[in-house]
Amino acid sequence: MSALRAINVGIVGAAGRGGRLRQAFELLDRVRITAVCDIDAEGLERARRELGAAESYLDYDKMLERSELDAVIVGTPMPLHAPQAIAALERGVHVLSEVPAGVSIEECRCLVQACRGSRASYMLGENVTYTRPNMIVTEMVRRGEFGTPYYAEGEYVHELKGLNEVTKWRRRWQTGINGVTYGTHSLGPILQWMPGDRVVSVCCAGSGHHYRDPRGDEYENEDSCVMLCRMRSGGLVKIRVDMLSDRPHSMMNFQLQGTDGCYESRRAPAQRDRIWLRSRSPDANTWLDPEEVAESFLPEAWRIHGELARTAGHGGGDLLEILDFVDAIRSGTPPRIGIHEAMDMTIPGLISQQSIAADGRWLPVPDSREW
Repeated sequence: MSALRAINVGIVGAAGRGGRLRQAFELLDRVRITAVCDIDAEGLERARRELGAAESYLDYDKMLERSELDAVIVGTPMPLHAPQAIAALERGVHVLSEVPAGVSIEECRCLVQACRGSRASYMLGENVTYTRPNMIVTEMVRRGEFGTPYYAEGEYVHELKGLNEVTKWRRRWQTGINGVTYGTHSLGPILQWMPGDRVVSVCCAGSGHHYRDPRGDEYENEDSCVMLCRMRSGGLVKIRVDMLSDRPHSMMNFQLQGTDGCYESRRAPAQRDRIWLRSRSPDANTWLDPEEVAESFLPEAWRIHGELARTAGHGGGDLLEILDFVDAIRSGTPPRIGIHEAMDMTIPGLISQQSIAADGRWLPVPDSREW
């Protein structure tokens, strides 16, 4: 695509999650939100005005058919991500999809095949990989400060029983399936810290059922689920997802251990992240505040857009992932989180559902590159 021609973007799910991306688009020259789509007619008109779109649609297929789009952002409920991405790719339209990439192994296979047969590119919008602390750690790993990373932990602790009743699809697709049903926010950054690695097998167990929904039905997802991931390199990753336990909000926590360094994110607002690096810490028992060395490892995107990113959603991730997506389209280069990276983040959680149903048995994780 010529860098001089404007990129026309459509947003599906514009009345909800997909519409919260205006700040990113205001930064971009020659990129315009051409069309918006949602089944909520009232919310759709509001989104059209707020996003400055010329066209609005209640039907996604009609938007793809009638609007002259170069790219779509899929910001709809989880079971729609893969089908809507496939429909766009089959028309040669670039896709930025919300997480996860799909809700079954079979539709993930179909998505991979659609990418192989399309001239357009696919990117997974795993915004947590773009937060400032996570990108700093990624840069430290790239420069060898951690030596060889071999163990990591990621937690998504986000009580959302009330949100289940507002965005009702969550009751079925996030807390209505046992296992690590929503694990990409935790696993995504860790895979960036173990570059070239992937999960080859998982086992999953849960803490039991202690909560019921307002109708008195027990949640199918156990309250806290833990997925252990054996990496191709031999390393180990632990992922915990808890969307049901009554407790103060914690959201996302991370740890990374390497041969020459370790990192632990804060677990509460009053706490601070901490890091130990063999090359920079004064001794083997002294933690550093990552901010003491952050300037040396701050990615260019955060140097340029950091002030605005801090005001955007998901710790700046919403803004920076849009910038990366558009840059990949303009340059014709593969997206940072392309189809196989998306599968590496998504498929382990789908296999965890099989493992927890099999009493925590270790199960192999398919590699989408072999499909």
